[in-house]
Amino acid sequence: MTASRSARERKAASQAGPLAKVTIDLDADQQFVYKLRCSACVVRGYLDWSTYRPGEDNGFMAATDRWIFHLLEKHPGAEAPCLAFLPEAQERLHQRRETQGAEPAAPSADSDT
Repeated sequence: MTASRSARERKAASQAGPLAKVTIDLDADQQFVYKLRCSACVVRGYLDWSTYRPGEDNGFMAATDRWIFHLLEKHPGAEAPCLAFLPEAQERLHQRRETQGAEPAAPSADSDT
């Protein structure tokens, strides 16, 4: 049995910790798009910082990895169950960078870690 969207949101929110606001939308291909927003960080003066990146992977693992790195950089004392997956997130980041090769990715305007 597949979990409902609301059940997935509750699970992601419990893993992300108290700073996170979690929503799940559907993209054009009817795939889940996870959006974890930080209740403490504001970008561009009025938006909550978010894991969502247009045109990139916004599935559960990608969003969780971005969230883990955000917590480590901006909220080093924060506690969240997802931080237990830091080694795996670092490995995925390393693999992504290796597959991108020598061509460095240009930072996006929304990459305010």
